[in-house]
Amino acid sequence: MTDPATNMRLKLPLTCFILEIILIVLFGVLVEYDDETDARKWHNLNHTDYDNDFYYRYPSFQDVHVMIFIGFGFLMTFLQRYGFSSVGFNFLIAAFSLQWATLMQGFFHGMHGGKIHIGVESMINADFCTGSVLISFGAVLGKTSPVQLLFMAMFEVTLFAVNEFILLSILGTRDAGGSMTIHTFGAYFGLMVTRVLYRPNLDKSKHKNCSVYHSDLFAMIGTIYLWMFWPSFNSAITAHGDDQHRTAMNTYYSLAACTLSTYAMSSLTAHDGKLDMVHIQNAALAGGVAAGTAGEMMLTPFGSMIVGFLAGIISVLGFKYLSPVLEEKLRIQDTCGVHNLHGMPGVLGAIVGAVTAAVASRDIYGKGLEDVFPLVANETRDASFQGGIQAISLAVTLGIALLGGLLVGFMLKLPIFGAPRDNICFEDSIYWEVPGEEAHHEDQLAAVTTEEATKLNS
Repeated sequence: MTDPATNMRLKLPLTCFILEIILIVLFGVLVEYDDETDARKWHNLNHTDYDNDFYYRYPSFQDVHVMIFIGFGFLMTFLQRYGFSSVGFNFLIAAFSLQWATLMQGFFHGMHGGKIHIGVESMINADFCTGSVLISFGAVLGKTSPVQLLFMAMFEVTLFAVNEFILLSILGTRDAGGSMTIHTFGAYFGLMVTRVLYRPNLDKSKHKNCSVYHSDLFAMIGTIYLWMFWPSFNSAITAHGDDQHRTAMNTYYSLAACTLSTYAMSSLTAHDGKLDMVHIQNAALAGGVAAGTAGEMMLTPFGSMIVGFLAGIISVLGFKYLSPVLEEKLRIQDTCGVHNLHGMPGVLGAIVGAVTAAVASRDIYGKGLEDVFPLVANETRDASFQGGIQAISLAVTLGIALLGGLLVGFMLKLPIFGAPRDNICFEDSIYWEVPGEEAHHEDQLAAVTTEEATKLNS
């Protein structure tokens, strides 16, 4: 028996078909290959095939793509009865978001003669935008319908592109790995949405808002994939050569140091000294987030390790002590703890980027200053001013994320989107056909629905 309120028989097909038809039409009217993708244009250029940007960028793109579809998807499978939805809805909203992001980012960054030019770099940027949406998905995991998620993605991608344009194009902010544009934005947007969608009776689903042995093991698959590929994520769109090399290396050492501090803090904060798998799955990745903004800068391996070390400590403390306070006092029900993995480490990364930018000089960077801080290199602004711009960019990101999340959250409260009731959250069988041996969960849902109907009639 299916609850009529959550029946997706018409809602989901109509939403998917309408959105995809709109995307196809817009792509047909507005999108075309860039010079390195178009057969006629590329062969008119005086280059060898191996000069094509595809050969420089595609390995990084593929790593980022794996992170989006496997890393983020499996990281969220820790809920004992929500594995189908974690991976499946991640797949759905990622596939939609990368298409919509291509258009939205193209409107602001890639218009040439009224057309959006796309190539391998636009594919990477679209995946970056999608990553921000999936971070927000983690905050509302288990409490939203697929239709709600698609509409959230549509509005968030649009606001992401606006924020990215303001920071990168208008303010001249440097944020290669997206500590601000991806992680901070996605985390605080999602936190505001889940605050507006606060469920006062969510404790009725508390017994399902937890993990079991095998679900935590599946979530560790996502963690390991993210951990391995994060150097590619942060370095994917940096300048060729030393910049990309340096970004990958800084991220590499930040993650390693973060992992050690995560294990240490997880054991230290437990009364019996036992490790908490939630901490390991999430906080060990915070070093990649925190190294995002300053990754391409001359942070040095020493500085990268300090950043990662601090990120691991902050993240574990957030999971242990701050998350319960946010839920109890501020009514922010953050399912995946995105505030601890993406929010606070993202803010840390932005601060590190601002400080590192403020002390940049020709003596430190040499001719490489043109790649990392072009406006400082051509003396349009000095390093201290660039550092101030980096700090202002953090405030702008937080403002757009919080206000945008507030507005989108109120829109998603409309009953037409088919959200699950408080007492049946974190359950796959609401929206999925489940294997036969688990069919008794359908019976449980039917019993709950029948019981409530009886109470209403009486």
